[in-house]
Amino acid sequence: MQTTNAWHLLHLHGHQINRRGKKALLPAALLLCFLLAQSLPGQAQIRGGNYNFFDFQQKPYYFGITLGYNSSRFKPYQSGGFLESDSIRVVESASGPGFNLGIVTNLKMGDNFDFRFLPTLSFAERSISYTRFGRRSNFSERRVESVLVEMPFHLRYKSAPYKDMRLFLIAGVKYAFDVASDSQTRQAETLVKIAPNEFSVEYGAGIQFFFPFFIFSPEVKVSHGIGNTLIYNENVEESTVLEKLLSRTFTLSLHFEG
Repeated sequence: MQTTNAWHLLHLHGHQINRRGKKALLPAALLLCFLLAQSLPGQAQIRGGNYNFFDFQQKPYYFGITLGYNSSRFKPYQSGGFLESDSIRVVESASGPGFNLGIVTNLKMGDNFDFRFLPTLSFAERSISYTRFGRRSNFSERRVESVLVEMPFHLRYKSAPYKDMRLFLIAGVKYAFDVASDSQTRQAETLVKIAPNEFSVEYGAGIQFFFPFFIFSPEVKVSHGIGNTLIYNENVEESTVLEKLLSRTFTLSLHFEG
């Protein structure tokens, strides 16, 4: 009498798996599910498949690191002096690339909300360009390279998890200080001055992927400056044509938390 080997029931080829509904695969599938269920702890069997999510859900807080790419620019507002200027025709701002490196502190507030503090070191580049009348020297640019110490405070809303994934929305405020600001240097007397302090409101969205030892969270975020960063200087024409400068930043972040 021929002996049936249970291992052969689990040895499934690719073309066999693709033929769903075949009765020949039913015993093997049932046996596989039974063996997996027996190999898990008793408590894990009631987690609905979200095993990694369940482990992190028990933690009241956790930490991590964040890496990011940013694109920053100014939004210039023209002053009354711009209409009176006979040399400057257009004032524009161009965005520049940068990157972020920071620490994540996450505090749970129930099942769907988190309070987050993400102190970050951000390298950014922004510029203000002036187009002038006439053929000679008709274009000039003021480039601002910043090293910002940022302190964002966010409130995060998370959706219900699905197979170790969940979506989230964030909103909050941020204070930033430019440690590389040249607003106090002598050279700044002939340039448009930019204040080293900056306040912004932020909002964005992302998705969490739960792994056994960490959470991976890609996130997109937009920052709108709410304070005027222009330091007015009546002796610099490039400054007199501006009423205020507000910052705008787009950031793509990768959070690693655990």
